[in-house]
Amino acid sequence: MTNTPDTAAPRARSTRPAKRRSEGQWALGYREPLNANEQSKKDDNPLNVRARIENIYSKQGFDSIDKADLRGRFRWWGLYTQREQGYDGTFTGDENIDLLEAKYFMMRIRCDAGALSALQLRTLGEISQEFGRDTADLSDRENVQYHWIEVENVPEIWRRIESVGLKTTEACGDCPRVVLGSPLAGESLDEVLDPTPAIDEIVERFIGRPEYSNLPRKFKTAISGQQDVVHEVNDIAFIGVNHPEHGPGLDVWVGGGLSTNPMLAQRLGVWVPLHEVADVWEGVVSIFRDYGYRRLRNKARLKFLVKDWGVEKFREVLETEYLKRPLLDGPAPEKPTRPVDHVGVQKLKNGLNAVGLAPIAGRVSGTILTKVADAAARAGSDRIRFTPYQKLIVLDISDEKLEDFIAEMDALGLPARPSIWRKNLMACSGIEFCKLSFAETRKRSQVLVPELEQRLADVNAQLDVPITVNINGCPNSCARSQVADIGFKGQLVDDGDGGQVEGFQVHLGGSLGFDSAFGRKLRQHKVTSAELGDYIDRVVRNFVKQRDEGERFAQWAVRADDADLQ
Repeated sequence: MTNTPDTAAPRARSTRPAKRRSEGQWALGYREPLNANEQSKKDDNPLNVRARIENIYSKQGFDSIDKADLRGRFRWWGLYTQREQGYDGTFTGDENIDLLEAKYFMMRIRCDAGALSALQLRTLGEISQEFGRDTADLSDRENVQYHWIEVENVPEIWRRIESVGLKTTEACGDCPRVVLGSPLAGESLDEVLDPTPAIDEIVERFIGRPEYSNLPRKFKTAISGQQDVVHEVNDIAFIGVNHPEHGPGLDVWVGGGLSTNPMLAQRLGVWVPLHEVADVWEGVVSIFRDYGYRRLRNKARLKFLVKDWGVEKFREVLETEYLKRPLLDGPAPEKPTRPVDHVGVQKLKNGLNAVGLAPIAGRVSGTILTKVADAAARAGSDRIRFTPYQKLIVLDISDEKLEDFIAEMDALGLPARPSIWRKNLMACSGIEFCKLSFAETRKRSQVLVPELEQRLADVNAQLDVPITVNINGCPNSCARSQVADIGFKGQLVDDGDGGQVEGFQVHLGGSLGFDSAFGRKLRQHKVTSAELGDYIDRVVRNFVKQRDEGERFAQWAVRADDADLQ
């Protein structure tokens, strides 16, 4: 019996394969801008804005600045508008940008490898005093940041810094940012090799070139002969390693980054000789330019491409499409057991001393920088270095002048033998200057550190391991809160009476190095800004009470009960 139309089985409907949405990858033919940022970069290469700053805006003032330049292209020359004073975290958000945008700028001075001469440091200090209300903060990217900069003064600042070999070129923006390097490069007794020639080559060949000035997002680089540049959270990193056959070279890591989708960098598994570093760097940044995701800003970092491709495919594309040759397989470097921050006194290869100084969360001033430059010169040093931990190092101090120099720095509030809290605390700019922030951070840390030194005085001697405290004003993690022993992420929190107050989400047990991992978030656990000191005091005392011999805070935080972490 055959089926009649009334009883026939329904025909299976063929389904079309879902069309995958374009991510705006240039190499796949998607060249049309998919968001306002990409359109702005297509309309005019951001590097071109310098001419308008010099010829128009500095002469006609803040109100003459085109908004696309002000909120976009200015960044390629190290300039962001700072937060208008008087607006708390409840105003933070794009909808209030016109209110939050002050007529002053944060200016970031690019200091590749954190390397400065005494003259350069003195010049930075003098500029701060004259044009920046004596502000100067050391960032965790080895830069100096000014505040209160007026557009009328920008050309003169450029003239002065460039006369001593510094610049702001691509200090911000969707481009290759400052290259992190070891503060003791060339002089450390622990480094595998000195990669300074590779850093210099990258800066000279590629920074400020239009071919690499339009990337999907920022691109962060770290290069060191040892593990002192937080390589796990950079887009690309080269770390010194000895190959059993070929000797000293560099191990390559790609795809690291924090913020709202944190990812640790992954090893490519290759060994690169020093003279090939710049070419490999160019290959990786070119992959990011051509294959990076440009549709959504929150997916436009290299880490998302590395995650989707995997390191095997990433290496294959690098070798076949860009380098046109295979790379040598290489071993992994041995993991360090603690952060290598270079604070304190250590001997150098040349027989002299490096003195690592610890301002609180990088907060210094132009006055302090000029005094450090003068003191360093008197002590026979012409080499000053910034670190990825917001610290300052002066090289080449002789044994005879060491204690006098340390005493002089101590009088400036820059101790070479700091407490563990001063040594291991970092903070971002915070609501004092940043339009994205919900909470006060760097300014608050100036009070918090002395408070912790005092209230934990009875247990500090028992702490034979560092406890890092990183304070961030928003989720962007400029102070690396997700990889701290105790990390704070700024947000508005419930005050218990139906209102909102400034506070922080807590991350515990993050670390880089021996057991790299992101911090543990306790469900719904937040503290108000006023409770920071109480909270750190409580958790640290629980750690001291419960820790096993030799146990680090991060290890304890993983196994501790929730109640002991609150």
